[in-house]
Amino acid sequence: MKFVDEAKIYVKAGDGGHGCVSFRREKYVPRGGPDGGDGGRGGDVAIVGNRGLASLLDFKYKRIYRAENGKNGSGNNKKGRDGKDTHIHLPLGTLVYDENDSLLLCDITQDGEHYVVAKSGRGGRGNARFVTSTNRAPMDVESGGAGKERNLHLVLKLLADIGIAGLPNVGKSTLISRLTDAKPKIGDYPFTTLTPALGVFRDGERTFVMADIPGIVEGDSRGRGLGFTFLKHIERTGMILLVLDASSRSVDEDYATLLDELYSYKEEMLNKKRILVLNKIDLISEAALHKWENLFIQKEEDVVKISALKGWGIDRLKDVIKERRQG
Repeated sequence: MKFVDEAKIYVKAGDGGHGCVSFRREKYVPRGGPDGGDGGRGGDVAIVGNRGLASLLDFKYKRIYRAENGKNGSGNNKKGRDGKDTHIHLPLGTLVYDENDSLLLCDITQDGEHYVVAKSGRGGRGNARFVTSTNRAPMDVESGGAGKERNLHLVLKLLADIGIAGLPNVGKSTLISRLTDAKPKIGDYPFTTLTPALGVFRDGERTFVMADIPGIVEGDSRGRGLGFTFLKHIERTGMILLVLDASSRSVDEDYATLLDELYSYKEEMLNKKRILVLNKIDLISEAALHKWENLFIQKEEDVVKISALKGWGIDRLKDVIKERRQG
């Protein structure tokens, strides 16, 4: 399934029905009177959170959503039927903005969460509503109110507890497959991950959602690479796993690039709890591993050494994640 995390749609609530001008005309009733009924209200357009959705793909094909108009009133004091509401189901983590003024209308985080983004027009009053002691046969009537219309900008930011960030080809996809039930595409070449992958990390009876985003490259925070598009998906996480390729010729430079891109995207990213994961330790010597481990410990990083491919150190990493989650 294609992953889509932004979309623009148009919504229009239903207009209210018009009130009716009518007078009673009944056999054997010597004096009739006004009996024009009110119009029905239009339908609302509402956003509903849906845990079963994971993408905004549907909104690439359908961009216009209208609620039903209210029906007009009729004689014999009959009120027009209210228009049916329109419900737009969105994946959890979707932010809904009014495109015209960039105002955040709602942030959908709960299954079944309901928010009206376009309010219906009220029904107009029929002439029976305008009877007074001095006006026994009013011809007055109200038109139905117009329903609210809006252009909306939908932005999906995945709801994950733990995010995995790293440069391309550092083994993030293999790692998330070891830590969770996710089964991402894995290959020995850059940009295996082209869309975020979600998996469930289990700690006894508790579960945490883990997100792996496409590899970050220098310049992502300025919109140059794939990573920029998906960095927003680890904004909400409480913890980040920074994954480095221990076999790289420039591990320290890779580390600096990763932190710089996270910081440039949003300063708060570096305030999150994090664990530095040195991956691919099966490809380097003990001396080289010791060198990099000491370097990052001096930088006050929590360092865990692993080989995601071989499965080395995975249990230790799980223990550290649990400890940091509780701390």
